[in-house]
Amino acid sequence: MKRKVAIYARVSTEHEAQLSALDNQVQYYDDILKKNPDWILYDRYIDEGITGTSIKKRKNFMRMIEDAKAGRFDLIVTREVSRFARNTVDTLQETRKLKNIGVEVYFVEDNIWTFNDQDGELKLTIMATLAQNESKKTSQRVKAGQMISFQNGVFYGSGNILGYDKVGKDLVVNEEQAEIVRYIYSEYLNGNGTVKIADELTKKGVPTSTGLTTWSASYISRVLRNPFYSGTIVYRKSYIPDYLEQKAKINYGEVEKVVVEGRHEPIISKEDFKKVQQIMDSHSKPIKLGRRQATGVAKNIWSKKLVCECGSNFNRKIYHKNKNETTYCYVCYNKKMRPKNRYKDSCEVKEVQEWKLQYMAETIFRNFTHDTDNRKELFERLMKGVNIDEHPEIKIKKRIDKLNQLIEKESEKFDRLIDNYLDKTIDLTLYDMFQKKVSSRIEKYKIEKSELEKQYESIEPLEVRIENAKKKIRRLLDINYNGVDEKIMEEFVDKIIVHKDYFEWKFNFMNETINLEICGKSKKDCLLIEYKNNR
Repeated sequence: MKRKVAIYARVSTEHEAQLSALDNQVQYYDDILKKNPDWILYDRYIDEGITGTSIKKRKNFMRMIEDAKAGRFDLIVTREVSRFARNTVDTLQETRKLKNIGVEVYFVEDNIWTFNDQDGELKLTIMATLAQNESKKTSQRVKAGQMISFQNGVFYGSGNILGYDKVGKDLVVNEEQAEIVRYIYSEYLNGNGTVKIADELTKKGVPTSTGLTTWSASYISRVLRNPFYSGTIVYRKSYIPDYLEQKAKINYGEVEKVVVEGRHEPIISKEDFKKVQQIMDSHSKPIKLGRRQATGVAKNIWSKKLVCECGSNFNRKIYHKNKNETTYCYVCYNKKMRPKNRYKDSCEVKEVQEWKLQYMAETIFRNFTHDTDNRKELFERLMKGVNIDEHPEIKIKKRIDKLNQLIEKESEKFDRLIDNYLDKTIDLTLYDMFQKKVSSRIEKYKIEKSELEKQYESIEPLEVRIENAKKKIRRLLDINYNGVDEKIMEEFVDKIIVHKDYFEWKFNFMNETINLEICGKSKKDCLLIEYKNNR
């Protein structure tokens, strides 16, 4: 009986010799066809240079499956299980689907026929498992090789970095572009924001690393955040969590990043890079989105609380800078964007120096905490925010219980495996292979359980944790010694409205509003006056 045959072959990047000798692959299957004159070739399905870990990435494999569903052939011939798929689940699922529609698969080197052999699926499971394990080992070898490259400071990527040209495997400084990088860092350290720097470069017609003449604030931020310019390379900014899927994800701390000194010449000094990071960190606060973190909310507490009488928010900028210190001030965003020399209706509220805000906060909360009742109210509100109801021992205990269940489940598998061997259902080779896998899982669970039990024993009692929380809050409320902590501002201050001649402090724990006028141009002659708003 004549059979319509499909040939499936895959040559991956791991087998470059096969890629360069694809004709040999074709010849291999031609020889098999000659030995079987009752086979009629329908088509060859060959995926070149594609990993075998997931069938989703293989265009011709998926085309073959669709043709099989259409009834265009009834037999697939492939060299070995590892060429067909390296994922055990994929292998079994696809061969079962094909079997249900009347298409058999013949693995030549493994001598497996999915229709005729009574133990065909068992053999297929074993071979697919071995192929999957080989994929895992390959992934481990690649990672080990990468680690050596990381330690040697080898550059990975396309090399499209402003300020550098890629020469061979290394990056060398492009002096013309390097001047642009130095300009960006210099301007930012002088108090100019990313928007202004981007606008200036766009006006000058300066090209980006990709040749564009339009600059964006996000592009400037990426330049300022890139440690490569200071000579440092950060590896594992992305990672592949599953060697079977081979899908990269951005690394938000799931795996440890590798930071080394590169072989390239730095453009920016480490001191300047560090200063830039400190300024940028002071302007932004992480927003928790599950594991992922993004920036967007101002980290500096004053930027969050200040509101201009015109309704606009305030931006932080450098007020004065010398070798010893840097002082900051806050400018109305509306006034910044609509300067007085260009707009008649520009906001007239003056910039606010940071030390004045700190002085007002310390005076207000020092007066509050001197009163026993007020201090007690502040203490109780802060205690409500302490998360002492979530006992870590409960979470650990649940995990230990889960591990006990897993150990019991694997132990039952082990017992069944012994029974199968004694009943001669499986031979010694299969028994050894599965026994090692089950034993390995049991050992892994027991190690984790032992570590958790040690943690459980070292957890502080609830009473101790509560007392420690109380001590921290008492320190927060010691304004005379510690000043005003950001947590106090976050918890009790609703907003600070800045008027032309006074500050309006609004609180979220009392209805009273405190209006203050501050006199004096320095901390030495500073004077706070309660402002009576008679309007």
